[in-house]
Amino acid sequence: MATVELRFSALPEHVRTARLVAAAVARRAGVDEAVLDEVRLAVGEACSRAVGLHQSAGIASPVKVALIEDEKQFSIEVGDEAPHSAPGDRAPGGAADEGDAEAEEDEMGLAVISGLVDDVEVSAGEHGGLIRMTWPTTPPAVALA
Repeated sequence: MATVELRFSALPEHVRTARLVAAAVARRAGVDEAVLDEVRLAVGEACSRAVGLHQSAGIASPVKVALIEDEKQFSIEVGDEAPHSAPGDRAPGGAADEGDAEAEEDEMGLAVISGLVDDVEVSAGEHGGLIRMTWPTTPPAVALA
């Protein structure tokens, strides 16, 4: 199993770099060329989400991206360190409107990712969250002598 790890400051300008690296590694891993645009878009959405969560929570630590090449699949994990609360844990009052807007935006981002990637796992807790996206790969053709 080959893994490439990428860490970047939670700044929107670094999301493009993460997308480009993800597409290059996915291509090398054997992800179908027709799917590379979806890989780029999904990684961009997941990284933008992580950047937004870090910025809104005032977290200085980097966003983490792992590009994992297995025998028959390629996975990308985008991790954040923002605390996530369960739905319904929001405090009532004026701040709830702002929290509701952020939660709605977060749900929209996850919906976009789910629409782009067939195999998505999302986990979140008080110490951060992780989005794992997986695509099938095609083994390289073996030349016969």
